[in-house]
Amino acid sequence: MSMMQEFREFAVKGNAVDLAVGVIIGGAFGKIVDSIVGDLIMPLVGKVVGNLDFSNLFVVLGDNPNNLSTLADLKKAGIAVFAYGSFLTILVNFVILAFIIFLMVKQMNRLRKPEAPVVEEAPATPEDIVLLREIRDSLQK
Repeated sequence: MSMMQEFREFAVKGNAVDLAVGVIIGGAFGKIVDSIVGDLIMPLVGKVVGNLDFSNLFVVLGDNPNNLSTLADLKKAGIAVFAYGSFLTILVNFVILAFIIFLMVKQMNRLRKPEAPVVEEAPATPEDIVLLREIRDSLQK
């Protein structure tokens, strides 16, 4: 089988198409989760913790001769920073996204119809056994 034929079989299988749809929807869904975390959750967490803005949590690793104080200014100046606040935001993003996907998969599995159990038919009883049973039943009467 040539490589093109193998690729064609792979590409038209339902799993490959399902994966492509999942990646596209996941990309769009990721933007929604980014907005929820960045615009709704992290500001609330920051308020509870004491008016912290997680996006501006960082440690300056390089020389800061101009005493720049914001992460954007430090990055623009090319000064090395350890931006752990951005990491915390992305970590919360991941946890929320993983939990939502877990709930979706759980719901899909619940909605999926259970497959009917396979019932094996008993093998046909040999004719001589059937005759013997009939004789037995007639003698018992």
